[in-house]
Amino acid sequence: MTYRLHYAPDNASLIIRLALEELGQPYETLLVERARNAQQSAAYLALNPNGLIPTLETPHGAVFETGAILLWLCDTHAKLAPAPDSAARGDFLKWLFFTSNTLHSELRMLFYPAKYIGEAPAEQTALRLGLQKSLAAHLQKLDRLAREGHPWFAAPAPSALDLYVVTLLRWLALYPKDGARWFSLSDTPHLYRLASQVECRASVQAAIKAEGLGPTPFTQPTYATPPEGSAT
Repeated sequence: MTYRLHYAPDNASLIIRLALEELGQPYETLLVERARNAQQSAAYLALNPNGLIPTLETPHGAVFETGAILLWLCDTHAKLAPAPDSAARGDFLKWLFFTSNTLHSELRMLFYPAKYIGEAPAEQTALRLGLQKSLAAHLQKLDRLAREGHPWFAAPAPSALDLYVVTLLRWLALYPKDGARWFSLSDTPHLYRLASQVECRASVQAAIKAEGLGPTPFTQPTYATPPEGSAT
């Protein structure tokens, strides 16, 4: 089984690349050239009608939406998440979906406010300020979760949730490029510890090499080289 990952550097496809590397699964990558708006091409929309990155082609068809791809991979390969019959499954799922549906969604609004409220600068500024407050509260919840100690989050063996969260932390430090730098990973010391331990994984080293992420992509991130758009 060889997967085909449609990706762009430093996009949500990075999360799926990390998961595939952790799973030790063979995969091919196909660059989606965001500079040419390739995610809106007819060929790409035939796989993912939402025109977003990533899409993962599997022997059972294309899967899209980051959280859905992660959960599909976890269940298919029985790794990176509690088993469906585990007592911990519900706790894992609620935080995975919180990360996907709430945290990631609010990041998209922070990065692309015009898509949600239009081009008025004052309205965009107000939205971003509100989102910064909301996101800071979300991160404190995750920091407490990491402090508590769970086998499916911030444990010695990484989970899909770990991979998702550390990538979002990376983006908060880098984007939006024209925005105020309000975020500091040091405000969430348990998430900092998580980012540090994931950063040493072989899966991350493979992603660094493939996407030009720099030596410390989660604790002291730099922009991807070469760039292909921004986080999504």
